[in-house]
Amino acid sequence: MAKDCFHCGQAIPEGDVILKPIKGEEREFCCHGCASVCEVIHEAGMESFYQRTPDGELLAPPPPPNKDIEFYDYDEVQSQYVGDLGDRREITLMSEAIHCAACVWLIEHTMAKMDGILLATVNFTNKQIKVRWDNSKIKLSEIISKLNSIGYDATPYDPSASEAAYRKANRDLLYRLGFAGFAMMNVMWFSVALYTGAADDQEFRNYFHWIEFFIATITLAYSGQPFLKGAWTSLKAKSVGMDVSISLGMLATYFFSFWVTIHPERVGEVYFDTLIDFMFLLLIGRYLEAISKNKALDASRRLMDLQPKVARLLQQGETKVVPVRTLVKDNHILVKPGDQFPVDGHVVEGQSMVNESMLSGESREISKNVGDMVSAGTINLDGTLTVSVDAILQNTQLGRIMHMVEEAQGSKAPIQCTADKIMPWFVSVTITLAAMSFVYWFFNAGIEFAVMTGTAVLIITCPCAFGLATPMAIAVASGVSARNGILVKNGAVLETLNTIEHFVFDKTGTLTKGQMKLMDSQLAEGVDESELMREIASIEHKSEHSLAIAITDAVREKYRFNNSDWLDVQGFKAYPGKGVQGQIDDHSYHIGTAKWLEGMDVDVPESLSAIAEERAQMAQTSIWIAKDGQVQAVLFLEDEIRPEALDLIKRLKDKGKQVTLLSGDQTIVAQRVAEKLGGMDVIAEVLPEDKNQVIRELQEKGQKVSMVGDGVNDAPALVRADVGIALGSGTDVSMDSADIVLLNNDILSVDTAIELSARTLKTIKQNIASSITYNVIMVPLAMSGVLTPLIAAITMPLSSLVVIGNAARIRGFFSPKEIAKRKRGGV
Repeated sequence: MAKDCFHCGQAIPEGDVILKPIKGEEREFCCHGCASVCEVIHEAGMESFYQRTPDGELLAPPPPPNKDIEFYDYDEVQSQYVGDLGDRREITLMSEAIHCAACVWLIEHTMAKMDGILLATVNFTNKQIKVRWDNSKIKLSEIISKLNSIGYDATPYDPSASEAAYRKANRDLLYRLGFAGFAMMNVMWFSVALYTGAADDQEFRNYFHWIEFFIATITLAYSGQPFLKGAWTSLKAKSVGMDVSISLGMLATYFFSFWVTIHPERVGEVYFDTLIDFMFLLLIGRYLEAISKNKALDASRRLMDLQPKVARLLQQGETKVVPVRTLVKDNHILVKPGDQFPVDGHVVEGQSMVNESMLSGESREISKNVGDMVSAGTINLDGTLTVSVDAILQNTQLGRIMHMVEEAQGSKAPIQCTADKIMPWFVSVTITLAAMSFVYWFFNAGIEFAVMTGTAVLIITCPCAFGLATPMAIAVASGVSARNGILVKNGAVLETLNTIEHFVFDKTGTLTKGQMKLMDSQLAEGVDESELMREIASIEHKSEHSLAIAITDAVREKYRFNNSDWLDVQGFKAYPGKGVQGQIDDHSYHIGTAKWLEGMDVDVPESLSAIAEERAQMAQTSIWIAKDGQVQAVLFLEDEIRPEALDLIKRLKDKGKQVTLLSGDQTIVAQRVAEKLGGMDVIAEVLPEDKNQVIRELQEKGQKVSMVGDGVNDAPALVRADVGIALGSGTDVSMDSADIVLLNNDILSVDTAIELSARTLKTIKQNIASSITYNVIMVPLAMSGVLTPLIAAITMPLSSLVVIGNAARIRGFFSPKEIAKRKRGGV
């Protein structure tokens, strides 16, 4: 007779039995690993772990010891996973061996007994172990070795591995859904045959019943496993949830149909087709809920993708490509034009323009000279720089932003939908009524009628419609909004958005277009504007700078010029952070900053300087033009406010919402923008890493906050907020971090999303109300025996159809009539 391993419960191959005394009694194991793990667990007094493991669930054999485990003790290695390398350190480990609540208990209690462990918590959902320890008392390798000794292969958290685990779980659920759909299509053929006459012939009836039984059994065991397992877990926790009622309905239907099948002499109906229908419809809702769980994981991966993995290290005059992790402070690296900076550091040689929009959210390129700081992930545009390394990986500004994103993701509480709040009472009442019906009719009409009545109650009250009330409304709303330019990544957020009290907006690229525009110009006396603008554009169109592009586009549009109208320019040259120069018909032109012109002994008129200072207070950038050493004009450029932003702010205020402008710009600039938008609260001069803290502080005051942004620097705040909204024109990271993405890039869609949230929440409440009304009417009929299980099985889907049909009405939200109504300001 085959023997099972005392630790993992798996069969021991013949001849491979390992004997080891445990608590004075000899036990049998399948391998030395299981024997060692079991011995460690008992020596630590954790043997109750085996009583906590779910019945019938086998453990996995322990992983082989990691031979290179001491490798993780080096600070150079830990710096990739640990933020602060002081005595007190914190790391997130990942173990695929975590499979049940017993594992959580065993790991946390084992870690708590180790000297030097300050904190150990296990996240069962994503199989992560957060450990805080005193590095002067215990090494990371000892922690990992201890986890290995009790059967858990812990390694430092890798976002890509975590993402793979989530995808695997969602794929498994999709397979179960597909199997249930395939079984439903096949069993319907036999059901149709029975309902159309085959049931009149006992031989055919028995034959089809057994085939349906075979299909239903396999489907229940495979596709129904999530519900059965959830019900068992719920009962062990001494609570009742939706899975309990669903499982009771499925099992009652299954066993009653089986009872009819094994008693062919008794005339009765089987409901195997109804059982499979249950599972298929419910798995659709379960899958729609599951696919949104791993969306936020992409944000961390995208953030790390912004940071190059290699760098050009300068050593003894030679350049060598090395991994970023091998760099140390004060190393010198070379960054060429077009490259992303792999580290945080300061420039020691060279000058260049740098695009920092991915971190700052600001559209302007920044001039970098010797001594200036540069940040990992930003882009070097037009000059070669030698940079001294100050920080790498997690210690960079980008790394800190990534850490805040992950922290905010972990702190966001799960949304409790209306159905979940009612479900425990609903399930308890359902079970009680079914039991009362069975007992009453058992004594008054016999076992068969009692079983049929009790089953009818369970079928008629099966919470299929109740379970679909929320996911169906959200699914329809998410689908129709995506087709109209509003991508709702986390469907449940539609329930939350309607309750938001405070909307916080990033400025650049969100309320403004994020693109510079020529706003005005001041010319010196006697200058021909049209001819000068043609000369300026002829030079500027050779530059790739955003200011040059804005000037060229404005001149082309105003004077109807095309590329053939540009004058021949000789000696064009760009000076990063200063300006450009060129020659046209023996005339020399310099276009750039006033400081640059003054450095070339160009006399800058005081009258124009005074105007430029006034425009600077209005957040306008001044570009000076000199011809043959004489100032000809000064141009003023500004980041234009989105035309629909004013309307949006007004609508939000009319709804009683609080509105705040959050920006890294100077206070006077942010206040000027706020005034143009009709007035709002202003929080300015905020560093990228502080935006997350601003949202946290608002939430700590009891407010429900929505953050609307578009830059990488907005990502932590987008995740921290109760609802994060990103523009489709923003960075990939901001869109991955948000709950809602405005693919149409229309800021007014924020108001549309609020209205859609209200409509969706109203629909959910209607669906729940219709489900309850249906049960109030039908349950008394079932309890009285008026409704047989067959009639119950026919009427039960009607409540689901009502829910689905009502949810489908949300599609009318984007009808031309409704859109026109919203544009007029209607609700």
